[in-house]
Amino acid sequence: METLVWHYDGRSGERRMPRITPTADERYFTLDGDGAEPGPYAFADLTPHGTSHHERAFGLKGKPGWRITFLEFPPSDIAVQLPKPARYGAWIDRFGLWRSAAVLAMLAVLVVGFTLKLPPLIARLIPESVEQRMGRLIVGNLGSYACSSPQGEAALKALGARLRQGDNITIRVVHAPMINAVAFPGGQVVLFDGLIQNATSPDEVAGVLAHELGHVAHRDGMESLIRQYGLSLLLGGFDSNISGYGNALLNARYSRKAEAGADGYAIGRLQGANISPLPTAALFARLAKQDEEPGQAGMLLNYLSSHPLSSSRERAFRDSLRTDAAYSPALNQAQWQALRAMCGDKPAPRR
Repeated sequence: METLVWHYDGRSGERRMPRITPTADERYFTLDGDGAEPGPYAFADLTPHGTSHHERAFGLKGKPGWRITFLEFPPSDIAVQLPKPARYGAWIDRFGLWRSAAVLAMLAVLVVGFTLKLPPLIARLIPESVEQRMGRLIVGNLGSYACSSPQGEAALKALGARLRQGDNITIRVVHAPMINAVAFPGGQVVLFDGLIQNATSPDEVAGVLAHELGHVAHRDGMESLIRQYGLSLLLGGFDSNISGYGNALLNARYSRKAEAGADGYAIGRLQGANISPLPTAALFARLAKQDEEPGQAGMLLNYLSSHPLSSSRERAFRDSLRTDAAYSPALNQAQWQALRAMCGDKPAPRR
């Protein structure tokens, strides 16, 4: 049975899904398929990146941003070669179980408070010029995949104007099949062409874009990076790991509070622009249904990992409908077609 993993190479910012295969001597492994660099890589060079009941993630020594994530518990021939998390506890026997438990409980409370309160404060203290430079570097890392056409740019500008995007925000379309949209630091918002092609109307795209503008307004992207990388993000110089930061944001899973805040912001912007919230609710419902259908999961992984769907999110948009409102489409038909054709015959990223 083949074992598939999610994989970032630390350079392209694209998530791949290759097959991991141990070599004959079992000390190395290769990554086969989906455009991944095959290796071989040494199991001994893997470093635990995070564990939970449904995934195990590992980085690679000497390759910032490189990562593989097992979607299921790996088979035994691979599991025995993976590095184990460090174990601590010998001091508990010397100090006493109950005393140790009490100290750890107090520390846990302090850590939770520190984790919850400090990152938002730091994010808001970072100079806007620093955040903008980081955002430009991350988006620039997408390279030649950015799409551009006079009619498409005009449609995108018109959509941003209706949602009152602000002068310090840049919106662009990137040619990639993934259904996703991302708010990078410094007001850099990226819509992936897969999202636009999957949408049935410009109102659906407007709802997703307004949601990302909410993340920009709340500086959720910067806060997410600080939670993951700490002050090393600033003290160590962020230029050397810019692709890793882009990957982290593509894979970021915002808190329910952050998602609800961005949804509330989006609903307000849609109301202010007289754009119906029902298409956005319908998009969420359609994506949730596709997630349950065989063969659709690969296309939706990027959106579902960073924007988990729920019935409450769909309901929030539906409940915001105003029966007395004079709604109009986010774009006219010519603008919508120009936006959908913006990437034209541009080659898709290598997979």
